[in-house]
Amino acid sequence: MKLLYVKASHFKNAKNDFEISLVAKSKKTAEDREYELLEIAEDLFVYNTLAFVGKNASGKTTAVELLDCCYSILGEFRLEGKHYKYDNVELDMIFFHEGYLYRYMTVLQPDHTLSNKAVFTQQHIYRKKYYKTKIKTIFDENDFTELDGFGELPDDTSKVFFVLKEKTTRAIYFDSFGENTDTYSILFKTMKNYKIPEGIFLNILRIFDENVKTIEKIDDHNYKLRYQNEIKNVSDQELVYILSSGTTKGVLLYVLMAASLMNGFDLIVDEIENHFHKTLVENMISLYKDKGVNKNKATLIFSTHYCEVLDLFNRRDNIWIAKADSQVYLSNMYDDYEIRTELLKSRQFYNNAFQTAVNYEELMNMKRKLMMTQKFCQS
Repeated sequence: MKLLYVKASHFKNAKNDFEISLVAKSKKTAEDREYELLEIAEDLFVYNTLAFVGKNASGKTTAVELLDCCYSILGEFRLEGKHYKYDNVELDMIFFHEGYLYRYMTVLQPDHTLSNKAVFTQQHIYRKKYYKTKIKTIFDENDFTELDGFGELPDDTSKVFFVLKEKTTRAIYFDSFGENTDTYSILFKTMKNYKIPEGIFLNILRIFDENVKTIEKIDDHNYKLRYQNEIKNVSDQELVYILSSGTTKGVLLYVLMAASLMNGFDLIVDEIENHFHKTLVENMISLYKDKGVNKNKATLIFSTHYCEVLDLFNRRDNIWIAKADSQVYLSNMYDDYEIRTELLKSRQFYNNAFQTAVNYEELMNMKRKLMMTQKFCQS
């Protein structure tokens, strides 16, 4: 199963008909097929990396949370525990599964009990056989045939269940802020559920802190830590303090990355550079582009302020520019901009080709006001 397209209305602060396509649009060179794209069916290519860039409050988080919303429905057939409202959210998504393209439409409503979960209303599922000769019209609505005759389900369970049948992880969403003392509990649970070898875990530990030799779980709140040449039992609070929050979050993210690459599900990361060195981000991107590592066709989807990492992308159609006026919206770098392909993408960002530059005038205004305030205080 692979998500190909989503359109939403009334989702958070996004404009209506907020669209994201995960299918390659522009020309597919031999180099792109090797390093940039994943072929999930004959001539049907999605990206191994997909990025959302933009200023603060431009809508990057809205975009990745919409994808997380869709993957939750496709993986768990439910939506619960999200921090946004479900009122009248219209979803229209297309996904590929076992030779067919499926289109699923629904209108979400909040559950009227105290539970924080969505109710699925006005559900429709359509299907058509995938043919490579019709690749240019895969999203054409007229080719789909509606499926019916489904059984009854609780109203908090999506009818996608009747297509995909079994719950499984389609994607994991990492918001870069960690879970504090719960992080290591989540980390060890992840390693167990997705069968991460101990050797990989130890490698990841040493990437972030060379002084850490091993960490072993004693129970949900206590661990055996070998740090430098000392072995001691520590609580989860002590462990976060000893290793720093940056190391803790980095180790969890890299373990999730290993799980994604080994099991073939997608990884969604909001603000991928948050607390991490740029080299670590570049390494993640390179691993998803390496078919020797990414054998199970996982995709890394992320938002970022580090426009330099986009220079690792050969393509432009897998880069979305997030912007906001009264509501947030997306533009695609390939579809919506006339840009010089020979220039680095980071150079074009710094030249404000996408109108994403920091407001330097306001920065200078703040500086002048601070200077005036200090002068007034001194007098």
